[in-house]
Amino acid sequence: MTLSIAHLGPPGTYAEQAALLYFNWLTKTKNQRAILCPYPSIAQTLHAVAQGQTKLAVVPVENSIEGSVTMTLDALWQLDGLQVQLALVMPIVHTLISCAQSIEDIKTVYSHPQALAQCQGWLDRVIPKVQLIPTNSTTEALLQLKQDPTAAAISSQRAAQLYNLPVLATGINDYPENCTRFWVIGKNYIPFARPSHLERASHTSLAFSTLANVPGALAKPLQVFASIGINLSKIESRPTKRLLGEYLFFIDLEADSSETHIQSALAEITPYTEVLKIFGSYNVLPIQELGVSG
Repeated sequence: MTLSIAHLGPPGTYAEQAALLYFNWLTKTKNQRAILCPYPSIAQTLHAVAQGQTKLAVVPVENSIEGSVTMTLDALWQLDGLQVQLALVMPIVHTLISCAQSIEDIKTVYSHPQALAQCQGWLDRVIPKVQLIPTNSTTEALLQLKQDPTAAAISSQRAAQLYNLPVLATGINDYPENCTRFWVIGKNYIPFARPSHLERASHTSLAFSTLANVPGALAKPLQVFASIGINLSKIESRPTKRLLGEYLFFIDLEADSSETHIQSALAEITPYTEVLKIFGSYNVLPIQELGVSG
């Protein structure tokens, strides 16, 4: 069976690079054949899995500079039946790509909003007067660059090679230790998508909306996890998109949801939630196993 893996396209995106790393890991460790399927947005990538068009998706969920990728969180909340199978962390090195004769000739810079934000300090310092134009991906604008010598795009060195375009500067992200966490997501639990030698999951991700006008609706779940010694590696709010001041809460636990005490804790917090979604328990695959050097 050939496994289909959705990712944000066009070719050359960091999401495709992460999907390729995962693809190579599957081939090496599971002898699993796979094909990559690009989609024009993160939401469409996840919808492809939810609708059965592909078996898996590799999507960015968090960046070390800019924080969570809200498009991923929002789509996960809206869709049912999707489960995180695995996490992988990939170093990100941004490159300025352009056919301009020099950086001073650039008038517009295109890229995904996350990439623009991760390079904001460099842009303000080096080319402060350029117009920044957000795109659906870091590679969407690359095909336009040969027609406009005053335009540039922020993407990867690999993308510049794929599209045969000149690199004017590399390593332009504001912080050198820039990395992005990606999730491998499938419909329900998929055993072959995970490392077989890791029996216990190291993380569980969940989200919930709270009941209106109930004191302690957020504090109580946090107290429950604290009382059993569970570390929360992340907690974040997102608007419900229904009313101003209503929020969803996304939480990462350093625990496996299949363990008895976690099951009990989840049952204990349920009365304080309107909707509770468990996105899955999973391991973080070390970059050394993916063949990436830090």
